[in-house]
Parts: sequence; structure tokens; C-alpha cells
Amino acid sequence: MRPDHPFPEIVIIGLGLIGGSWGLALKKQGYAGTRIGCDRREVLDLALARGVIDRAEQDASIAVRDADLVVLAAPAGTILNLFEEVKDNVSPRALVTDVGSTKDLICERAYQTFGNAPLFLGGHPLAGKERSGLENAESSLFENASYVLVPRTQEDLEDARVKRFIYLVSSFGAKPFVTDASSHDRALAYLSHLPQLLSTALAGLVAEAGPDSLPLELAAGGFRDVTRLAESPYPLWRDICRTNLQNIREALDAFLVKLEHLKQELPGEALEQDFVQAAKLRAALRAKP
Repeated sequence: MRPDHPFPEIVIIGLGLIGGSWGLALKKQGYAGTRIGCDRREVLDLALARGVIDRAEQDASIAVRDADLVVLAAPAGTILNLFEEVKDNVSPRALVTDVGSTKDLICERAYQTFGNAPLFLGGHPLAGKERSGLENAESSLFENASYVLVPRTQEDLEDARVKRFIYLVSSFGAKPFVTDASSHDRALAYLSHLPQLLSTALAGLVAEAGPDSLPLELAAGGFRDVTRLAESPYPLWRDICRTNLQNIREALDAFLVKLEHLKQELPGEALEQDFVQAAKLRAALRAKP
């Protein structure tokens, strides 16, 4: 059901892959309000030229003054700093959300900074790509992607602003998924952060060996698939690792145990069970819409 009152003014702070895609998705859906972007001058110029935003503002504290919805679309470390930067100017009637890949520290800091006015709703669209930047933004980025929502309380889900936000991201083709910050961060350590580190480690291992020892001409689809994430930008992952350190270490430790198990099983028939178990998980993953 379409809410009666949309957000007349939406401010997107950070116009990279996710923030730029937010602006383009709004345009694609025929959003009739004002899209204000906040970033560096050269990024804003590109965003205006591409129709990602309607207005540009370099100062975040000025940009949010009349905003009904503020989307903090930046790496986790920058988001933490933005709370202090905008707190004195953002309207208490506004909804503030983020797109950070970790949630515990971000949500805690937001609640400490804002209290309940403005209302903060943690967010994380699971729609990233290995290539970042506004030039890679696209209006369809969120289609069929889970969009994690982390409310402070279950009662927040009944707030009119949150209902409008859920309607909005659903109109992008995204699938809202409500959870708590701690559950999100532990799950993402295994399902997102560990895969990135494994991809980086494998690519780094081969790079250190050098082309004379391991010629890339022999790299087929498997190696290319597994190392795709190695192209991801370090600044984004630096902040993720720092803000989800304990969970990522737990995931790495569990994976090392699994690798040692596989190493021991290499000569025997028991290795087949690991292949069967893994294939079943892949089948279940493919079956999900």
C-alpha cells in the first residue's frame, strides 16, 4: 500500500556506488521530490551531469537542514564522523539511515548522538560490487537484493517514517530484511567479510609467487571467480574490518579449522562428504529468489 506522505526532500551524503545508485533508483521510480547530493565538488558535478541528483551541496551540515530523509552512503568510519557533523542541523522530524556494511557500532553511535529525534534506522543494502565509485552506479542495483533494516526497537517499525522508507526501498525492487545489529554483524562476517578476505588472500598469494612460478595463462574460470572480490577498494574494507573485528576473527579462525580438516582428509574418501555438504548449500542458495 502506498504511504500517504512521501519524503519531499531526500539528502544522500556520499555519491559512490551505493549513494549514486540510490539517486538513480529514485529517478527511475519517478520520485517527484528533491534529491540533494553531498560529496566532493568533482563528484557532485558528475552526479548533476548524470541526473543522479537535483541539487548539490558540499557541506553536509547545510545539506540536511530541510531534509525529510537523510541517507548516509559512506564507508563505516566516515558514517561515524557524519553523525557529529549533521546532528545540530538535521530536523527532529527526519529519518536518518545509513548503508554501512557493519551495524553494531554505527547504530550505537547513532543512538548516542540523536536519541529519538531524528529517528535513526540502520540500513545495509546487500547490493555492492567489486568496483566502486559513482561511475559504476546504476538504477537497478537494488533489484532482487536484500535490504537489511536494523530498527532500535520493534515499535520503530510502526513509525510512519519507517513505513515510508520500507515502501521506498521496496519500490526499488529490494527485499527488506529486519534483524538486529549483532546478528547482522556476525552473519556478514561469514557471508561477506570472510569471502572478501579469502579472495584477497588467494590473489595475494599468487601475486607473491610471481608469474614465473604461477603463470596467469593457466588461470581458468575457478581462479577468476574466486578472486573477483580482490578488486574491491581497500578504504571500504579497512573500515569494515575495524568495526567488525571480533566477528571477522571468529570467522577466520573457523575457516582455518575447516581448511586443516580438508588438508587432513585429502588422501581419503571422507573428503566426499565435504563436497556433498557444500553442494547442498549451493543448491539451496540457487533456489532462493
